[in-house]
Amino acid sequence: MPQPYGTWSSPFHAADIAAASPKLDGSRFVAGEIWWGESVPSEGGRMSVRSSNGCEILPAPWSARSRVHEYGGGAWTASSDGTLFFVEATTQQVMSLTTGDSPMPLTAPGPHHGGLVWQQGRLFAVREDLSRDPHRRGIIEIPTDGSASENPGALRIIAEGRSFFAHPALSSDGRRIAYVEWSGLQMPWQRASLRVRSLESDETFSIGTRAALQPTWIDDDEVVYLDDRPIIGNGIDGPARWSLHRVAIDATGAAGPARMIAPADADTGYGLWVLGNRWYQRLADDRIVAVRTNGADEVVVIASDGSIRALEVPATGHVSVDDADGTRVLLSGGGASARAGVWSVDVDSGEVTTIAGGSPADPAWMPPAIAHTFAGPNGPVHAFDYAPANPEASAPSGDLPPYIVFVHGGPTAHVSGAASAAFAYYTSRGIGVLDVNYGGSTGYGRAYRERLDGQWGIADVDDVLAAARGLAEAGLADPDRIAIRGGSAGGWTVLSALVRGGVFAAGISRYGVADLRMLAEDSHDFEKHYISGLVGPLPQAEQLYIDRSPLTHADRIDVPVLLLQGADDRVVPASQSEAIRDALAERDIDHEYVLYPGEGHGFRRAETVVDSMERELTFLGRVFGFTPEL
Repeated sequence: MPQPYGTWSSPFHAADIAAASPKLDGSRFVAGEIWWGESVPSEGGRMSVRSSNGCEILPAPWSARSRVHEYGGGAWTASSDGTLFFVEATTQQVMSLTTGDSPMPLTAPGPHHGGLVWQQGRLFAVREDLSRDPHRRGIIEIPTDGSASENPGALRIIAEGRSFFAHPALSSDGRRIAYVEWSGLQMPWQRASLRVRSLESDETFSIGTRAALQPTWIDDDEVVYLDDRPIIGNGIDGPARWSLHRVAIDATGAAGPARMIAPADADTGYGLWVLGNRWYQRLADDRIVAVRTNGADEVVVIASDGSIRALEVPATGHVSVDDADGTRVLLSGGGASARAGVWSVDVDSGEVTTIAGGSPADPAWMPPAIAHTFAGPNGPVHAFDYAPANPEASAPSGDLPPYIVFVHGGPTAHVSGAASAAFAYYTSRGIGVLDVNYGGSTGYGRAYRERLDGQWGIADVDDVLAAARGLAEAGLADPDRIAIRGGSAGGWTVLSALVRGGVFAAGISRYGVADLRMLAEDSHDFEKHYISGLVGPLPQAEQLYIDRSPLTHADRIDVPVLLLQGADDRVVPASQSEAIRDALAERDIDHEYVLYPGEGHGFRRAETVVDSMERELTFLGRVFGFTPEL
């Protein structure tokens, strides 16, 4: 018997999703095994390191998590003989751990560390010291004997200053190190330099780049790296995309002309929010395995003659090429037909071995993402549609499903059409999901990203409204039952869209930005100048900050709103959500506000994940007139 959309019985329950959907954080070939980082939701989101032999390399209570640049990344690495190096979550010290021993501190408490790399028997890291005025950051080499834990002077400082740093890469002869640096006046996807420093003379040389990422030495005198430049070659004359480049460096440090490797109308690279991502790996025979993104991800093998061969792999979204060993590479990420996982891939035989996660998605219950491009006032708008799917239920003839439009954070981030149990939580109950890559998103080239420059709160809102309208006009969604949901910068777009009105019947904001001036005052160093590019510099643009803030126009919000917030959020403090709550309460607008103790910018604890998912579903049912099964 047909049942109304939203009331279908589903096997996807919030508790199961929270327990079975850990976050994965990189992988390595280590001493004949494969290690990977994996969160433990039942232990407050503690980040463990596990092994393919079934052992937990980093046991409780230890947790590997970095707070460098606030978003962290690269919180662990390992030597080839099986020593684990990790950033301890609480103190931000770098520690070493050998099987059977207790962790040994390698740095003193205080400064934050991240972006750990082990190269040729040497340990490098990005360090951030917020106790100094002005704040200082840099690239350091850490002795592994523990001497720097009591004597910070034992650290070797490779580069230091008020800039931001990432991706240290040591030359094969150990004489030079390459790294990425940006001033902080612009975000790294706008402008980032590639530096090469002599470890013998301490001279530093710059290589001309626009937005550099991930340098790797081919030999002692040549570097491969990613840069964001217009595509020229392979019969393509196109807009700026992150692409592989190589450049020779002579004995004086002077760089020759850069050469683009296998140009394509796709991005190899994306926004440098965290430090652990790797978009390519070089094999021993000089082939390169790389990720290419144009909406979804593709993994390719690039031969030394420039020829390209695609690999058939489950990973198609937010793929990181974590490590290489012989003809094998380790991939982590999500997939269109598989949940998030870690896979070992032999690039010659094509053999794919699932190491962690990666369970196949049943298309009967977990619908494939359908890519849509909608016409918007600023140009095309890209999105992925997950229609309601349940092999055991159907809706009455002629009914249209309710939908929830997902808006990612960042705003310079990206969604890729990967399978998601969290989406199936809705679609299996008869609620569609539209995941939007609004202008400003990565994965479609620099021009698409720059659509948001100076237009935050306008172009992003235009795009989500256009996507929702386009979905309804195509007859795929009930136009009276479309909600919008987003977190952080996505929460800003949610609130801004509700202020605009006319399309969305409800909104869910997770730790969303409500007041730009409050955000500017509270912004941490990494994003201190981000808003200047998205809106305008202060104090000159103060009136724009006022005019665009949802809090200024909260009296225009006339639909129900659910506000979810972490009490310990240092990126978007609770005061932002509470200001919107108070404004809605003053006008008696239907709203709910939930504050989660112990949670920061993004929810990690299993109990929080469960409660927030169930609250969202119950909220949608109440607003849209159905009683969902939890």
